[in-house]
Amino acid sequence: MFVEIVFVGLLIDRDEVEEALEAAFESDGEVTGAGSGMGRCHLDLEIVEGSDTAAALERLRTVLSDLGVASCATLNVSE
Repeated sequence: MFVEIVFVGLLIDRDEVEEALEAAFESDGEVTGAGSGMGRCHLDLEIVEGSDTAAALERLRTVLSDLGVASCATLNVSE
C-alpha cells in the first residue's frame, strides 16, 4: 500500500514527521519520498504488502495526531 501524505500549513519540520513515521512503522513501512513547494509538502509512505490496511492507516493517523499535525494532513491511499 502506498500513502501520499500532503500537508498544508505544517507547523513543524517535515523531517520530524518522517522520523516519527519511521519509528512507528519500523519494518512495516518506509518513507520513500518527500517534497515541498507552493505552500505544501508531502511524504510518501510505502507500507509492506499484506499489511492490514485499516490498522496501518490507524497507526498513521495516531502518529499524525500525536504530533499535532493531523488537521493539516490529507491522505491519498493507493494499493
